[in-house]
Amino acid sequence: MRVPKRSEQTVATVLERTAARDPDKTFLIEAGHAHGYGALNALATQLSRGLTGLGLGFGDTCLLMLPNGLPFVALWLGLAKAGVIEVPINTAYRGAILRHVIEDSRATNLITAPEFLDRLLEFNPLPARLERLVICGEGAVPEALSRRLRVIPYEDLLVGGRDPARVPGYTDLAAVMYTSGTTGASKGVMITHAQAYEYANCVVEVLDLEPADVYYAPLPLFYIGGQWAVVYATMIGGGTAVLKDRFSVTDFWDDVAGFQANTSLLLGAMCNFLHRQPERTDDASNPLDKVLVVPLIPQIREFCRRFGLRATTNYASTEVCVPIRAGFDLPKPRLFDLVDERSCGRIVSDRFEVRIVDDQDNEVPHGTVGELVVRPREPWIVMAGYWGNPAKTLEAWRNLWLHSGDAMMRDAAGNFYFVDRLKDAIRRRGENISSVEVEAEVNAHPAVLECAVIPVASEHTEDEVKAVVVLKAGASLTAPDLHAFLSSRTAAFMVPRYIEFVAALPKTPTGKIQKFPLRERPLTPATWDRLTKP
Repeated sequence: MRVPKRSEQTVATVLERTAARDPDKTFLIEAGHAHGYGALNALATQLSRGLTGLGLGFGDTCLLMLPNGLPFVALWLGLAKAGVIEVPINTAYRGAILRHVIEDSRATNLITAPEFLDRLLEFNPLPARLERLVICGEGAVPEALSRRLRVIPYEDLLVGGRDPARVPGYTDLAAVMYTSGTTGASKGVMITHAQAYEYANCVVEVLDLEPADVYYAPLPLFYIGGQWAVVYATMIGGGTAVLKDRFSVTDFWDDVAGFQANTSLLLGAMCNFLHRQPERTDDASNPLDKVLVVPLIPQIREFCRRFGLRATTNYASTEVCVPIRAGFDLPKPRLFDLVDERSCGRIVSDRFEVRIVDDQDNEVPHGTVGELVVRPREPWIVMAGYWGNPAKTLEAWRNLWLHSGDAMMRDAAGNFYFVDRLKDAIRRRGENISSVEVEAEVNAHPAVLECAVIPVASEHTEDEVKAVVVLKAGASLTAPDLHAFLSSRTAAFMVPRYIEFVAALPKTPTGKIQKFPLRERPLTPATWDRLTKP
C-alpha cells in the first residue's frame, strides 16, 4: 500500500485508510460496546450526509456539547468528512462563558444531549444566531426551547441526507477550540487538519503507538488531549481506544486490568493522585506499559518503579502544537529518554524553531527564564489564528513568533524546562518565584494530597506567596508545621507567608487545578498568616 504524503493527511483520510486496511479491528470501546474501524467509518460517512442534508456546508461552524461516547466520536468524524468546522464545548460551561462560545463561534447549530438543555434555559434571550438543536439521547426538550429552535433527533441524521459538496484538505480548518479564558474572554483557536494530524502523530511517535496497543486515558473529548492525543492518535496508529466519562482514582487500575490497556496519557494531577494512594503489594501487577505524563511529577521514576511501567513526556498546547518532547534526538523516538524529572524534552527540530525570550522578545542566555516562542518549519502545523479576533492573533504572533504565554528555561544541552504560566508567576522582594516549584515542595509533605500556590498582592508592592492545600484522607497537619517543613527545604523567599487548608480545589473537567477562583478571593478568614498567626 502506498504511503500517503503528509499533505494528504486529514481526519477523514486517516480514518478511511485505517478502515480499509482492517475494517473489523476494534477502534473504540465505550459503555461496554466495541466498535470496529469499518463500522465507525460507515457511521461517520452517513452522519456527514445527514449533517449536509441539514444545510451545514463546507466551512460552517457547528457546536458540539456532548459527554464522552460513541455519538461524540462519530459526529466529530462526520463533521470532518463534511468539511464542517467542529466547535467542541466544555461540558462544565454555563452562563456567560457558554453564551460567549456560542455567540463567538457564529454557529447556528448545536448538537447536544438532554442533560445540558438546562444551560440554554438560563439564557434570556437565547443567543441570536442559534437556530437548530440536534439532540443525542432520550429526554424531553423543554417547550421554551422547542418553540424557539428547530429540534432534530440524532437518529434523523442516520437516514437520507446528501453527499458533501467538497472534501476538506490538509490546510482547511478542522476545528475551533476555545481556550480556558482565565485572563479574559475565551479565544477560539483555529486548527487546521494539518495541525490536528501533527499533534496526534507526535503522540504516536513518542508512545510508539501501533495496532496491538489498547489506549486507556479518561480525558473528555472536548479537550484537545482526549480528542487528538488519544482518539486521533489511536486512529493513526491503528490501535484501540477506551472511552470513559471521567478520571477516577478508585477505578483507574481496575479499568486498566479489565480492558488490558497497555498505554495511557496522564495529566500531572492524575499521576499525582495515583502516586499518592496507599501502596499495595500488587501495584506492579497491571498490564500498563507505556504512559505519556504531562507534566512530569517530581516522583516520576518512583512512580514508574512502583507500577512497573515506562513514562515519557512532552510540551504541547492548543496554539503551538507539540514543539518539544522527550526522545526526539535519538535515531528513533522512544520512551524514557528523560534527562531528569523536570525536563519536558527537546525541540522537534525538523518541524519547529523555538526560542526563550525576554519581554522585549530578545533571546535570553541558556539557564535564564523567559517566554517560549515558536515558529513552524512546516506550514499549517500551529494555530491558524484566533477565530474572529485578528487583534489577538497579531498580538500572539508579534515579531513573527507565536508566543506561548509560558515561562520556560533551556539548558546548554538543549533540554527545556517548564517554569510556569506567565500569569501564575510570582515576584516577591525582587525574586521571581515559580508556583510550580513551590507546589512540588508542598506536595512532598506526606500529609498533603495536592495544592495550588498563588500570588497575593503585598502591602509592600509585588507579591506574597499563598499555598492552598488539600490533605490526604485522615491526615492532619497544621499551617505552622507545614511552614517549618518548607523552610527546611527551600529558599526563604519561596516559603509561603499564607497557608490555607481546604476540602477540595476548583478543577476543570480535565482535572487541572483552576487558580483564578482562588486568586479572586486570596485571603479568607481561614487563611493562616505567618506574620499575624505564628
